[in-house]
Amino acid sequence: MEMEHVTVTALRNPAEPILTDVNWKVGQGEFWAVAGLLRTGKSDLMSLAAGIMPPHCGTYRVFGNELLTGFEEEQLALRLRLGLVFDGGQLLHPLSLAENIALPLRYHWGHLDFDLTPRLQALEALTGLERWMQRLPMQVNHNWRQRIGLARALALKPEILLLDSPLTGLDPRDTAWWVDTISALAKGHPILDERPATVVVTGDNLRPWATRATHFAVLKDRAFFSLGPREDLAAHPEPLLHELLRNQ
Repeated sequence: MEMEHVTVTALRNPAEPILTDVNWKVGQGEFWAVAGLLRTGKSDLMSLAAGIMPPHCGTYRVFGNELLTGFEEEQLALRLRLGLVFDGGQLLHPLSLAENIALPLRYHWGHLDFDLTPRLQALEALTGLERWMQRLPMQVNHNWRQRIGLARALALKPEILLLDSPLTGLDPRDTAWWVDTISALAKGHPILDERPATVVVTGDNLRPWATRATHFAVLKDRAFFSLGPREDLAAHPEPLLHELLRNQ
């Protein structure tokens, strides 16, 4: 992923700049944690990275290709190499949890002549919620919906995984599940055929990722500040960094 002089606008108001002059390069296999206080543009940045909205200005490339808006056929193969986990999962409420996970598989792979069942079973097992797969999204809590959103994002084995504030509102046990699972995906997980994923995760606190992520950045004053690799964190002068690393 590479952004050059990108202006990110608000998803709810495309005329409102949220981040300006973003210059950011994510290399293959890197694990980025990007943090900022409330309303600093974390969700908007992830929406742009996933191709849901375009840069207001500047250039955004994925795998060396400019990612355009819309879902034209020529962009489809590029888009399927990206997976996005929305804050709260953003599930389709008329569908069961199992049907939400299966949706991208049935849409993109359903015409192929092989059994989708093993893949679906592996994705359901990843969530730890196999017993409740026939429930509707409104019948389960926020954390469970978000786990289903993760399984759905992993269905097509993306190379880049984007996660919008996955730890928001979680208790310590659920937080540990997410930190461990995302770290395993970054290192190479069976659900991705042991291939390490390139990961970008956002949040309002860097502490859970301090020993897991390989690279860090903060959002502040409508700007994106790359802090570099983990080994540079301790000596970095950015005041907000140390605030975001504090015990909660």
